[in-house]
Amino acid sequence: MTADPGIKPNTDGLPGLPALRHMIGALLPFGLAVCVAVFVISAAAWGLGSINGNAGYASKGKFGCLVAVGAAILISSANGIIRFFSGIQIA
Repeated sequence: MTADPGIKPNTDGLPGLPALRHMIGALLPFGLAVCVAVFVISAAAWGLGSINGNAGYASKGKFGCLVAVGAAILISSANGIIRFFSGIQIA
């Protein structure tokens, strides 16, 4: 059994929360742009490693592509993930 402490999220408790939301929203496109750049560099490393027969570079390129795609998915779905697991209405 868990006891409810009765604490609810308060969106007007601290000043500057709208500005913080605005800044975080502005950082999302930069995060996605970095993911695209990492994907392109990793794909180039994967291709060059495969062409030159260097399995190490090819493997690291594959891994970089997977990490870039995973990070892009997490960044773009961050609002939905937080809303789903916390039950808080994000405006």
